[in-house]
Amino acid sequence: MDARTIPELILRAYETYRKPDAFLVKRAGRWEPVAMASVLTRVRALTDALRARGVARGERVVLLAESSLEWALADMAIMSLGAVTVPIYPTLPAHEIGPLLADSGAVGAFASTKEQREKLESARGAGGGGGSAPALRWVWCYGEEALPGGASGESTAIAAGEGVASVDLGDERAGAAASIDLPKPEDLASIIYTSGTTGVPKGVMLTHANLVAQARIALEAMPISTNDIYLSFLPLSHVLERGSGLYTMLAAGATVAYAESFDRMAANLLEVRPTIIMAVPRFYEKVLARATDAAAAAGFPRAQLFRWAVRVAMDWAERRTAGRAVSPGLAFQHALAGALVYSMLAKRFGGRVHLRISGGAPLNREVALFFLGVGQPILQGYGLTETSSAICVHRFDGHRIGTVGPPFPEVEVRIAEDGEILVRGPVIMKGYWNRPKETAEALQDGWLHTGDIGAIDPDSHLRITDRKKDLIVTSIGKKVAPQPIEEALKSSPRIQEALVLGDGRKYLGALIVPTAGVTREEIGAEIERVNETLAPFEKIRKFDLIPDDLSVESGALTPSLKLKRKQVADRYRDVIERLFAGA
Repeated sequence: MDARTIPELILRAYETYRKPDAFLVKRAGRWEPVAMASVLTRVRALTDALRARGVARGERVVLLAESSLEWALADMAIMSLGAVTVPIYPTLPAHEIGPLLADSGAVGAFASTKEQREKLESARGAGGGGGSAPALRWVWCYGEEALPGGASGESTAIAAGEGVASVDLGDERAGAAASIDLPKPEDLASIIYTSGTTGVPKGVMLTHANLVAQARIALEAMPISTNDIYLSFLPLSHVLERGSGLYTMLAAGATVAYAESFDRMAANLLEVRPTIIMAVPRFYEKVLARATDAAAAAGFPRAQLFRWAVRVAMDWAERRTAGRAVSPGLAFQHALAGALVYSMLAKRFGGRVHLRISGGAPLNREVALFFLGVGQPILQGYGLTETSSAICVHRFDGHRIGTVGPPFPEVEVRIAEDGEILVRGPVIMKGYWNRPKETAEALQDGWLHTGDIGAIDPDSHLRITDRKKDLIVTSIGKKVAPQPIEEALKSSPRIQEALVLGDGRKYLGALIVPTAGVTREEIGAEIERVNETLAPFEKIRKFDLIPDDLSVESGALTPSLKLKRKQVADRYRDVIERLFAGA
């Protein structure tokens, strides 16, 4: 791929594939194809509309909307103009949007619905809880005023790619390219505010070169082709979905289908029958939990059959992962379970998925083993907003559970003396918007200091152990990584959320959000189960239960559903003090 900017990537996708079904969108109960030619026509019309509104090169435009084709079109148009896309999670309340508008200096904003428009207007007018947005000149709610070029509906001819002479790019990118002042590779393409678990979000500056490099090197490592169909349901405001789920798929010529919603995912999987799925660990955990619940509800003999099949899958996967031989007896049971149970699980994904990717958070080992054992291996990846999406991922010929695979081509990874993961390569951000001090701290001699702690095995597979700032140092000097313990606890269906504490204390304690109906005694049993696998100084000595009130709206979770440790600890300070009273 020789594209250097996102507009060039889009044009190359059209020139190379001319797909009649670059996207699939469900309208009026039917999945309709959208041709790449139609996409270019729409982007051209929207670019002209933005120019008419006075948007200039380098100015920032906010996108506050749920993931959809319209989101993607607005993003492409903003960058085709040489302006800068500032995506904001649609789940954020107005008082958190205001500071982002102020910090970015956005001149305009796209909103998907009346509700999102009102949040922007409230943030602008009321100062957004201390922030103000004097630069914001307009808000375009495309749920109320459709985007130009047929964004809310198109003719059969346009969908099929007919009648689009205006995007004939054979002569020096004439037509659609004529009205687009293509940006340079080093130009700023996007400011993405991190959903950090502490402090005010930082605006990560990504260039066109960063985003194109991510798509290019991902395709050097991953088997994605023009025959693939990708079902998109993660938020496009997150760099994982935007970088890997949009630009990479366009560069590969794959078809992108936008799911109706997370709640409709099960139905959409059966309707679209995708070949690629990319999700956060929680999605795969829910698939397993639903299958388990369905089997249990069916009663004898289905429940017993499912439990046996799970044991066989886990045993088979453990042996394969450890490089041990699979006995003839286990091989026979595995084949039998495949015919009786595993084939039914494959149908839950639509029946033809060949690539399953997990990112955004650690994938629980038991979940990974289960899916590997049932013939649905999940390839775990790792990356940051600062790295333009993924920099590491498992390969099919080197699937190693417990790691995030080796780095992509052109990406260098090394471990600092204190265990911090350092990364260098073409995908590394330009810096943090308006934050020279933080930029200097994060970028040193060309290396990004990720803030994650990890190790690299002899085969170059990276293992993430914790966040540097989250490491617990007990009063007796022992260092404990809390996240692996928390993940082990959350592997239990009885535990929804767990927060391990103990910095400066004599022992470790935990705050637990139990599943509805679970008793304290049952939680205690789960903690003892995990304690049996830990070193003495890692064991949880005391715990307490807290209500299920951790949400994005309450400020306890980031928009990507990571726990804000400091905020939760501050909220339950009295409970925590009781845990360590007298210690």
